[in-house]
Amino acid sequence: MAEIQSEIATQAARWVVEDGLEYGPAKRRAVKELGLNGRGALPSNEVLEEAVMDYIAVFCADTQPHELQALRRLALDWMARLSEFRPHLGGAVWHGSATRKSDIYLQLFCDDSKSAEIALIDQHVSYVPRTVSGFNGEMVEALSVHAFCSELNEDIGVHLMIYDFDDMRGALKPDARCRAPRGDAAAVRRLLTQRTA
Repeated sequence: MAEIQSEIATQAARWVVEDGLEYGPAKRRAVKELGLNGRGALPSNEVLEEAVMDYIAVFCADTQPHELQALRRLALDWMARLSEFRPHLGGAVWHGSATRKSDIYLQLFCDDSKSAEIALIDQHVSYVPRTVSGFNGEMVEALSVHAFCSELNEDIGVHLMIYDFDDMRGALKPDARCRAPRGDAAAVRRLLTQRTA
């Protein structure tokens, strides 16, 4: 079973890095491509993240550090634009496994759930509202925008996930690997000053 999960993770990692697929769709695509049935246990996100980092180390070591820093700077720009909503960066851009194909995920902690939407309208930003699974598994509203990244010379998806201010209490609990699952603007600035391996 562990060998099959490792094979799924290895295949899925390629699509995460090269096509920008999210972890769930990448695992399902790997199962299909490998000719397996979908009833077996899929590798955990932690196992897939390790496979992604391995893939990056082998195939993208010369480009990924620059791409990651560019995405973190773009995220920081959006965090500054939306600072009143206490933005926190999560996902691959926060954890360091992002490439130019990765989207940026910002969690906003709002006193009023419509206030972030109004801020985007006031800033003349086009967005697509949708509902996604939040960090606790509950459904939350997300506002998705396309932001041009001049360093990468392409549009990047920026997803603003809307949470209630009270949700912030549980948002910073360490994950299964004892890492901070997301960080505020000060934490992102610290990442930008660190040397990227």
